Amino acid sequence: MRDYYEILGVARECDANALKSTFRKLAMEHHPDRNGGCEEATSRFKEINEAYSILSDPHKRAAYDRFGHAGVNGQGGGRGAGFGDVNDIFNDVFGDVFGDMFGGRGRNRGPARGQDLRYDLEITLEQAYAGADVEITIPAAMTCESCDGTGAKPGTNPTVCGSCNGQGRVRASQGFFSIERACPRCGGAGKLILDPCQACRGQGQVRRDRTLQVRVPAGVDDGARIRLAGEGDLGARHGPRGDLYIFLSVHPHELFERDGLDLLCTVPVPMAAAALGGDIEAPCLMGGENCDGECKITVKVPEGAQTGRTIRVKGRGMPSLRARERGDLVVELFVETPAKLTARQKELLREFAGLCGEQQHPKSANFLGKARRFWGAVTGV
Repeated sequence: MRDYYEILGVARECDANALKSTFRKLAMEHHPDRNGGCEEATSRFKEINEAYSILSDPHKRAAYDRFGHAGVNGQGGGRGAGFGDVNDIFNDVFGDVFGDMFGGRGRNRGPARGQDLRYDLEITLEQAYAGADVEITIPAAMTCESCDGTGAKPGTNPTVCGSCNGQGRVRASQGFFSIERACPRCGGAGKLILDPCQACRGQGQVRRDRTLQVRVPAGVDDGARIRLAGEGDLGARHGPRGDLYIFLSVHPHELFERDGLDLLCTVPVPMAAAALGGDIEAPCLMGGENCDGECKITVKVPEGAQTGRTIRVKGRGMPSLRARERGDLVVELFVETPAKLTARQKELLREFAGLCGEQQHPKSANFLGKARRFWGAVTGV
C-alpha cells in the first residue's frame, strides 16, 4: 500500500494547515465531476480522501506514524473511502468557501437561534461576599403581539415564496459545483410578507424591556460571568432564544481590598495601645453561612506592635465559588502618632522620652549604628 504522505505529496512534518491546503488542490483536480467520471480520476480521488482522513486526525496520524498502515486498520485506513464516507471531510475543508457542494444534500435548516445578549452588572463587595438576588432590566427582542410573530398585518397571512417554493433555499450549478444558498427573494424565510404588520414593520418582533431575577453566587470576583440560557433575543420566525451573559464588576470598597480569597483592611491603632498591646475592634463583612451576625471582630494587638504589622483572622475572608473553603481577614496595623497635644501632654511625653533608651527603641538604635558607619566610611573619620 502507498504511503499516505506520498499520496498527498507532503512532508511527514507538515502541519495541519499545509495538509488541508494540499488536499484542497488535489481534491479539486481529481474530482470525478471535473474529469467526466474517469475511472482513474475516481480511484485517485478515493485514494486522496483516504490519506487525508487519516492524516487530518491527530490520533490516527500518530498511530500511522508509529505503526504504519497496521496502526490504522479499521479506522478508515486501507479500505478506500467512498463518496458517502467523505461528506464530512468535504464540508470541513470546502464549506467555508462554497457551502454545500458536490451535489451534497441540503441540511435541515430550522428557525434561526436568537442573538446572545450581554449585560454589565456592578455589585457591592457585600453582595459578592454573601451572594444576592439582583433584579435587572434588559431590552430584548419579543414576539410581536399584534401579528403573533408572523410579520403580516393582522387578518392577513404571509404567502409562499415562488422562487424557492417555500423551502428558503435555492440551488445553482456553477461548473462542476452544485451550490445551495439562501433564497435571495425571501431571505431564507420561505415566505413573503406582502402586507406587513405596522407594529413591528414586518419583522415579527419588537424590542421591549424584560425584568429578570439574577442569583449572584457568594464568592464571585471582578470579571466573573453568569450565563442565563434562553434569556437572550428571540430568534427569527419563532426561533429559540439566545443566551444572556452577565459580566460582573465589584465596586471598590472604602474599607476592604480583596486579594484572592483574603480581605485586607488597614486599622489605625493609638500609639499607647500599640506600645502596651491589647484588644481593638476591626470591621468584617456580614452575611453567608458562617456569619455570626456581627460586622466587627475583636483583634488582639501584640505589645510593641509597629505600623505594617499584620494580624490574620482565619475564615473571615471571601468564600470560594468551587470549594467549601474561605479566605482570611488580614488586619494591617497603622500606629497613629497623637496630634494637637496640650502642654501637659507634651510635658508627659518629654518625660517619657527621657526614660526610654535603646532597649525601648531597638530599630532606631540599629539604624543609627548603620548610619554612623556609613558616614564614617564617606568622610573617612
